[in-house]
Amino acid sequence: MEKAVTLEDALALVTQLSLVDKIRLIEQVAPQIEQELITIQPKPRTSLRGMWKGSHITESDIAEVRQQMWSNFPREDV
Repeated sequence: MEKAVTLEDALALVTQLSLVDKIRLIEQVAPQIEQELITIQPKPRTSLRGMWKGSHITESDIAEVRQQMWSNFPREDV
């Protein structure tokens, strides 16, 4: 049974490579990473259209909340 290679194991091996071999490694791994990123499909976004449908918020509700928010502005203790 083969042991799975961990990130720490791979990094320990990479630090032993020469600079030229490190560059070659990056050149070989980068296209693989790019291909994997292309194949990953982003999660579709949920539309916010109609989010407030049926909430029954009136102009007076908005005015009341707005008045509460601005009632202590500007504060003297700041």
